[in-house]
Amino acid sequence: MTVFPLVGTILRHHQQMHLMEMLKGHGLRFASLLRQEAYIGGKWVSASNGKLFPVTNPSTRKVIANVPDMDEVDTQAAIDAAYEAFQTWQRTTAKERSLLLRKWHNLMEEHKEDLALIMTAEAGKPLVEARGEIAYGSSFLEWYSEEARRIYGEVAQSPTNSKEMIFLRQPIGVTSMITPWNFPNAMITRKAAAALAAGCTCIIKPAEDTPLSGLAAVDLAEKAGFPPGVLNVVTASRKNTPAVGKLLCTSSKVAGISFTGSTAVGRHLYELCAHGIKRIGLELGGNAPFIVFNSANIKSAVEGLMVAKFRNTGQACISANRILVQEEIYDEFLEALKESVSKNLIVGDGFDKGVNQGPLINDSQLRKVENIVNESVAAGAKVVLGGKCLKKGSLFFEPTILSEVTEDMSCFQEEVFGPVISLKRFTTEEEALKIANSTDQGLASYFYSQDVSQVWRVARRLETGMVGINESLISAAEGAFGGVKQSGIGREGSKHGIDDFTYLKYLCIGVN
Repeated sequence: MTVFPLVGTILRHHQQMHLMEMLKGHGLRFASLLRQEAYIGGKWVSASNGKLFPVTNPSTRKVIANVPDMDEVDTQAAIDAAYEAFQTWQRTTAKERSLLLRKWHNLMEEHKEDLALIMTAEAGKPLVEARGEIAYGSSFLEWYSEEARRIYGEVAQSPTNSKEMIFLRQPIGVTSMITPWNFPNAMITRKAAAALAAGCTCIIKPAEDTPLSGLAAVDLAEKAGFPPGVLNVVTASRKNTPAVGKLLCTSSKVAGISFTGSTAVGRHLYELCAHGIKRIGLELGGNAPFIVFNSANIKSAVEGLMVAKFRNTGQACISANRILVQEEIYDEFLEALKESVSKNLIVGDGFDKGVNQGPLINDSQLRKVENIVNESVAAGAKVVLGGKCLKKGSLFFEPTILSEVTEDMSCFQEEVFGPVISLKRFTTEEEALKIANSTDQGLASYFYSQDVSQVWRVARRLETGMVGINESLISAAEGAFGGVKQSGIGREGSKHGIDDFTYLKYLCIGVN
């Protein structure tokens, strides 16, 4: 979308006023959080080319904002700003960084309702879930405000009396962060909080579908007092994103990159980073198994599946994708699940009271879910509930249960990323493990069992970075989030989240 600067200013003002009035009707208090400019070097700026791209509410399909459509020129400016800021930011004390992160956390808490409203407007996420994400995102700022002061070194025992050996942890430098649309607040804070705590500076490239949440969060970071250039936000359309991402990976001034998104894109970014031998953290796609053994508490397993599957309308990388139920309890479990889905899920606009299932994010995502369901049904899967778009032209897809699924069907082979449950029977523990591990992805897995011996056996043998055992809500700032196989590299959250943003420096000191 190309506009002259004056026209762009008028358009942004018009869109901002419309969005402001709409959100005020839902309780918005601080319209200043509705940023429609990017943030580089401590200034709110437009794209150097004067271009904008639209942000759409997926519930109504109406344009609610226009933000800068930046390219390599703007990205280089952000890199330069972050590089310059790093020269002084790396020398700040852990206590100084801790206090700034705590101030940012406090502001996020103070403005949590406004941040949730903005998220619902651009992502369609039900307001109750948006509030939950803001609390989750804020928790990383709190956690890393504390971890900043616990980045310890080591003293090693020297092999001789003539020297001492010390290991220090130091920040790697400028870090690029490419974040997804499904959790537009928490995926920024989870990365940026760890990087800032370590002493790195950041360039954030939010997803083109949901830039407003990232801009609002960084507005609060500015108010918290982070110096110019320490945090930067580059916004870009789907068309410009590849060029922006390439520069963020290949610039000699960038020391590392953190990406959350699809395995295919992550693989490409990994290749781009190879030439510069960049530090890289990748949190990629999943195909999570959810196993229900005969000994499971069926009520608890159904409740757990409802959370693991329908959180954010199934648009989560750790969403349960392949549901395996032992044959003796399969029919009972299916009936209980059918009842729970029918009674508890309400689809609609995220602002409407009682809604807990919003729309899919865009047409591409809707087509993917529709195709997977149609292909699976054509291959023999049975539709127990749902199975189609709620209304022609909308992005709302019915909560769906497919039974009699086989391993070769699309719903088992691909990450659905939508509100679709695919059920398969299994006979033995060994069979369940074989099916669960028969994928090149290994992010999360879940299983329900009351057999203590089985819990230890299965937990150890599941080939995933995270395992929920009789529990499906596994995400927390204290947890080490990440996968194995082609689901990623590194960990986010926990004390280990600092690792991607620091390197060990070995000091060998002669003492004679």
